[in-house]
Amino acid sequence: MNPVEGFRIAITSLMANKMRSFLTMLGVIIGVASVIALMSIGRGTQEAVRAQIERIGTNLIFVTPGSIRVGGIAQAQGSAPTLTYDDARALVDLPGVASVAPVFQTSAQVIYGRTNLRVSVQGVTPEFFIARNLQVASGDPIAPSHVETGAPVAILGANVAAQLFPDGDPIGGFVRLNNIPFRVIGVLAPVGGTGFGSPDNQIFVPLPTAVQRLARGGQFRGSEVVSQILVQANGADQMPAVMEAIRATLRERHRLLDGDDDDFTLISQQDLIQTSAQITGTLTIFLGAIAAISLIVGGIGIMNIMLVSVTERTREIGLRKAVGARRRDILLQFLTEAVTLSGLGGLIGVGLGIGMANLIRGIQVGTGTLRPVVAGDVIALALLFAVAVGVFFGIYPAFRAAALNPIEALRYE
Repeated sequence: MNPVEGFRIAITSLMANKMRSFLTMLGVIIGVASVIALMSIGRGTQEAVRAQIERIGTNLIFVTPGSIRVGGIAQAQGSAPTLTYDDARALVDLPGVASVAPVFQTSAQVIYGRTNLRVSVQGVTPEFFIARNLQVASGDPIAPSHVETGAPVAILGANVAAQLFPDGDPIGGFVRLNNIPFRVIGVLAPVGGTGFGSPDNQIFVPLPTAVQRLARGGQFRGSEVVSQILVQANGADQMPAVMEAIRATLRERHRLLDGDDDDFTLISQQDLIQTSAQITGTLTIFLGAIAAISLIVGGIGIMNIMLVSVTERTREIGLRKAVGARRRDILLQFLTEAVTLSGLGGLIGVGLGIGMANLIRGIQVGTGTLRPVVAGDVIALALLFAVAVGVFFGIYPAFRAAALNPIEALRYE
């Protein structure tokens, strides 16, 4: 029996019991559709996280305070003020460095009129906005003169400006940070993102102003402490060399001996992207595995129906063997029917899964938007798994049908 003839017989047999065939395929349809929809959501989440990391700038290296030993006891990462403004200035002239932006992070109570908010305040230099690719929508950016004089000026994130000045222009107005008046000189263009770490929800002031007036950050090694140093490399290919140059420079400045642990941590933007990709990739696989359980259930349904079909068609099997059908022909006939059930169910499931992914595209979840990414490899994997389920769960009924004794089969009532 050639494959075309086997497929024709399988279709004829399945069409004889349309409702039963559809209900049998339903488990496979739901399984394939779920795999495609959930893995598409996972892929979309992965792309969204990657885009958000890349949106903070390009070719960035984050230098943060790291673990150090005090009296032989390891301190927690970030617990000691090991980075200073002078450290940042020492990195400016390193080969391959495009810009260096020290940051001092704190929080403050901001008051304007009757509005009272707790916001994240970033003490920065003009280079920060270049490194982070942030644009001032209105007003002026922080200038070198503001940093040199420690001027009480502020740039508001888009959301903060909307909350404090819902009906007016904030430029030139005064807000109070920890009861200290600051003149608003600019408002950032919206960048998106959510939470305390989004620039839209932050206020930016000159670095010395934040250290000396808002947080009393103090000094370390005779220089103002900073919470983080952003270093932008000239290109992605130069980042490894720049990171090694930063490590060597800071170890020398911090007088660390050979064998001493770094008292700072270097994290590249690629490290963040790879870590997020691993996390979201694992989540995507987990979602797909959960959805694949439906395919297993559908396969069990196929086996059940095929066993019923073998019992119902015992006389037919005996008659076919009596007129010359070989054991292999019977085996292929019932296996083809099982694979046809799972294959057709898989194709219908693909269409349903793509439709579900497009249907939920753009739906707001909290403050984010679902943007599923339907990939060809996911579709191929779901279809392949559906066919494999048909083969696996169709083998036993097919062997059982092929093993029937033709004489006993013909006598079966």
